[in-house]
Amino acid sequence: MSEKREPGQLDAHDAALRDLISRSPLAGPDPEIIEAITHQDDADQQLREAAAAEGEVDAIYRDILTRNPEHDFEPTITRVARACELLGDPQRAYPVIHIAGTNGKTSTARMVEALLAERGLRVGRFTSPHLHDVRERIVIDGEPISAERFVETYREIEAIIDMTDAESVAFGGPRLSFFEVFTLMAFAAFASAPVDVAVIEVGMGGRFDATNVVDPVVSLITPIARDHERYLGENIEAIAAEKAGIIKPDTTVVSAHQREEAAAVLTERAAAEHATFLVEGRDLQVVSREVAVGGQFITLQSPQATYTDIMLGLHGAHQAHNALLALAGVEAFFGHRTQEAAIVERAFLNVASPGRLEVVSTSPTVVVDAAHNPHGVAAVMDTLAETFNFTRLVAVIGALADKNVEAMLSEIEPHVVAAVVSPINSVRALDVTRLEEIAGQVFDPDDVHVAASLPAAITQAVTIAESGNEPSATTGVIVLGSVYLAAAAREVFHRRKV
Repeated sequence: MSEKREPGQLDAHDAALRDLISRSPLAGPDPEIIEAITHQDDADQQLREAAAAEGEVDAIYRDILTRNPEHDFEPTITRVARACELLGDPQRAYPVIHIAGTNGKTSTARMVEALLAERGLRVGRFTSPHLHDVRERIVIDGEPISAERFVETYREIEAIIDMTDAESVAFGGPRLSFFEVFTLMAFAAFASAPVDVAVIEVGMGGRFDATNVVDPVVSLITPIARDHERYLGENIEAIAAEKAGIIKPDTTVVSAHQREEAAAVLTERAAAEHATFLVEGRDLQVVSREVAVGGQFITLQSPQATYTDIMLGLHGAHQAHNALLALAGVEAFFGHRTQEAAIVERAFLNVASPGRLEVVSTSPTVVVDAAHNPHGVAAVMDTLAETFNFTRLVAVIGALADKNVEAMLSEIEPHVVAAVVSPINSVRALDVTRLEEIAGQVFDPDDVHVAASLPAAITQAVTIAESGNEPSATTGVIVLGSVYLAAAAREVFHRRKV
């Protein structure tokens, strides 16, 4: 192993080379060559340090993975509240916009972030799960936290994590969970940055989610549907009650359009907390939307103004409604004030949501989406029909074992000519044999195919899509059913940037 050098320090080989150059009778010392050697040395050192930091990130991540997984929901925020107290409550060092709901949270969070950043604010964004790199969960100034800062943040709070673990175990409880540790890291990283505002996405539910120790200025609630029933309840009312747990006294709450059962629960909770409650359909609405190349033109009526013909760089009616929610939330954050049209236009034109109706290839078109419950899948299929005008579409499907797979497949089946079942690299994955069996009950069994890997599944789906007589411009493949599958599909097409 080579000896570690400080930046700019030469090893024996570089020192000898410099000496040779400086004593050359032909050329004499060349300052440019010497400077180039120094710069290369510094660059090499930086690469070594970056690699070491990435290795340490991986080691920390693997250690945190030994804790209760984020999908293993436990109804308490006592541990994370205690850890925050020991850390000096970093989550109170900046104003917070808190986001709960079943679908659309991450896209909405990205839109809120874009609107705030266009105002010149330094924004921290905490979302989950990640697609490729765990550092994606903690974003500052639009970029995932650096490997070096990730390591520093963890080391800064590690003793508090250990202390909280010890206290909990002493009383017969578990250690902090995977998600609780990352929530604490986000709080601490945002406080250290420091950020001007944090956009915090709920992990699961709301009432007992680790993020619910924040005191938000504004809370946003995206559409509520059935998901994670094992932890949140078997009906919409129960699930809505969990989501409503983020509503805090004397704050502003903005809700997307909800089913009647969910709306009643949210309204009652807001009234009990004396919160200002703004509801889509009554206080805000999507006035119009028109499909466009690369997205859609939308006109939004918020509680403060009407914003006309705004280009949103995302596809789908659901994204227009997410934009409405984000805009109304940002208005409320700034004291219920109208936002400058130019700021809204720039923010929505440039916003991206990787893994959400993302075109990763053309000829034929391959679209990737992280939808993983029936409500989300339905939105994806409606958007494909509206935006892409496919005449021959094939689905590549993978799912986790705890999802309502039959209902998801029922949303897909009317829109596709075939389905290719793919494995997912997760201990939570539904076995492909079982997935094939369920798919055979929803689709014509002859239209269900199984692949040994995701690349093979995509290749097979492309072959099936192109086997008809339709023009290549109207044939396509949709990959959906799981965040894990969406991430893997992006990597197949060499897309890792988020």
